[in-house]
Amino acid sequence: MTNPIPVVTVQTSPFDDQRPGTNGLRRKTAVFEGKKNYLQNYIQSVLSSIDLRDRQGCTMVVGSDGRYFSRAATEIIVQMAAANGIGRLVIGHNGLLSTPAVSCIIRKIKAIGGIILTASHNPGGLGGDFGVKFNVANGGPSPDTVMEKIAQVSRTLEEYAICPDLRIDLARLGRHDFDLENKFKPFRVEIVDSVELYLNLLRTIFDFSSIKSLLTGPEQLKIRIDAMNGVMGLYVRRIMCDELGAPANAAVNCVPMEDFGGRPPEPNLTYAAPLVDAMKGGDIGFGAAFDADGDRYMILGENGFFVNPSDSLAVMAANLSCIPYFRQLGLKGFARSMATSTALDRVAKALKVALYETPTGWRFFGNLMDSGRCSLCGEESFGTSSDHIREKDGLWSVLVWLSIMAARKQGVDEIVKDHWAKLGRNYFCRFDYEGVDPRAAFYMMRDLEGVITDKAFPSQKFAVGNTVYSVERADNFEYVDPVDGTVVRNQGLRIVFTDASRLVFRLSGSGGGAGATVRIYAESLERDPERQTRETQAVLGPLIAIALKISDIHERTGRRSPTVIT
Repeated sequence: MTNPIPVVTVQTSPFDDQRPGTNGLRRKTAVFEGKKNYLQNYIQSVLSSIDLRDRQGCTMVVGSDGRYFSRAATEIIVQMAAANGIGRLVIGHNGLLSTPAVSCIIRKIKAIGGIILTASHNPGGLGGDFGVKFNVANGGPSPDTVMEKIAQVSRTLEEYAICPDLRIDLARLGRHDFDLENKFKPFRVEIVDSVELYLNLLRTIFDFSSIKSLLTGPEQLKIRIDAMNGVMGLYVRRIMCDELGAPANAAVNCVPMEDFGGRPPEPNLTYAAPLVDAMKGGDIGFGAAFDADGDRYMILGENGFFVNPSDSLAVMAANLSCIPYFRQLGLKGFARSMATSTALDRVAKALKVALYETPTGWRFFGNLMDSGRCSLCGEESFGTSSDHIREKDGLWSVLVWLSIMAARKQGVDEIVKDHWAKLGRNYFCRFDYEGVDPRAAFYMMRDLEGVITDKAFPSQKFAVGNTVYSVERADNFEYVDPVDGTVVRNQGLRIVFTDASRLVFRLSGSGGGAGATVRIYAESLERDPERQTRETQAVLGPLIAIALKISDIHERTGRRSPTVIT
């Protein structure tokens, strides 16, 4: 009989910077690894935010995207969960689970929540970023009330509980029971296959045989899927190759690495450039890339045809009848973040379904889905999903696209261009100014709000070259949740013009680095198919000129140009 494992209480002092953001708590890895008790304090704050009665004997899920420091952090989480009365932890093999898989498992086994170790598309490795995200019982990100509770606990924390002698081998699948001092029931850790439960869910949604025929039949579609050395390598190999028959060489960068091979695991044209170059060769018909934890994705067609995320969402919405899940359940409604283009709105109108416009942050979609109001939702930052889970889901999105291609027997670019011809094209781009002095950003936004909310502003006209833009309305976006009536204010400044063009200005809060990020979004609707293949920047140039002029962003921030344009 082994001796029961002691539970130890450790004295600590609080940190004043542990309020989680939209995507949990993200910091430089050095902060989590190097600051004494920084991780322990935050984990204790998360665990203490769960009511003691609910916490005793409950089940939680733990997974990571495989970035540096994840293994050490997982061990600490196991030791602290045991000491805090959690009854069972379900952890992915080697600690690895994608964010969509965590959401799926929480829902499937009715866990009280889950902890995901990820900083999404931020760089990994010693000099990179680390993050801890807490998802609640519906499988989705923490709502504001939970984030506030975690923050409150963190500000006054004086001690944490841990079982420092508890050791777990994350490579050994199966159940591991531990006897703890003064606990009647053993603490259980289950190491589970990272892919299985999530794959079973996808099988109930899609027609796997039609996707398999597309990838293996006589007219075989050649694909290339880049997992960017994040956790998705496990899922791509198992689902795309083993299940759906894609050849092994169609899956690239599928070995999870602690530093993601030295590049940020961000699925965009800049960081997934090798995929873009491979697609430009012309013999591959479909390309996709995923971020580190698998909730974001990018779609490319033949010759590197890029599908803008807002267009991807609208095309999916218009073609959901290709997918058994939606044929069975019908369409309840669509939702998009306010900054996402209005392309989805016109699909909703055509299909006569409700359209919800929410603040940025996936948690707002969760409420709509839990109350049965929404089937499909998405954001312009490469995230799309449905009510099958409560997170963005990159691989699900890829399977939606392949289902549409199989049903319509068309290539990516044909599908998108058909969509534009029918419903119009929303030219769309985003300018990011990163690492801006937070005070300069705050005052710039405050002054800009003063300008656009002035009574005289709605009658203003802006002439740029030979185009005149007339303001129809402008406001600081606020959201009233249709489910519970909660009001969320200050979610971004928006200007809508009479020709349906839009400008949006947002101060963003999800980066792990220093400084603020200001994002400017420009959008313009083109109904004439003859004018739908122009260069995005050429079309949006006049609108961007207006945005720069009225915000005075370059003068106010000391920048000459944006850090990133997407």
